[in-house]
Amino acid sequence: MNTTLETTANPSPEELAFLGERLAAFNDSDVGASGRKALAVFVRDEGGAVVAGISGYTAWGWLYVQWLWVDERLRGQYMAGRMLDAAEQEAIARGCQNAWIDTFSPVAARVYQRQGYQPFGTLADFPVGRSRIFLQKKLSAD
Repeated sequence: MNTTLETTANPSPEELAFLGERLAAFNDSDVGASGRKALAVFVRDEGGAVVAGISGYTAWGWLYVQWLWVDERLRGQYMAGRMLDAAEQEAIARGCQNAWIDTFSPVAARVYQRQGYQPFGTLADFPVGRSRIFLQKKLSAD
């Protein structure tokens, strides 16, 4: 087989979908089906605009929170904690036992720790001058 190596900053959505499908098929055959399912929590203002939210997914019995954002006007009002609670309850309903999240914001890391998340690893200088902190939490149906 003749091959070429291509590096691009503009991969097509179809090619990225192909990679995702191929990796999922490999993982399914290696460790079993992930049961991956998107999970989002949104906070909307009186006009329906999103003013805070979480985006992530559940898979293999874990909740992964990929994005968590709160509008500046709502910060300091425990909105992140309320959204995490909602995401965790949905994850538990889906059969998840654990959750993980990462951040390079020391403020966010403290918020997550108040919610019961514990650090399990860091990457120094990601970005430069900060550390990316990885946190996990055992979920409970209580």
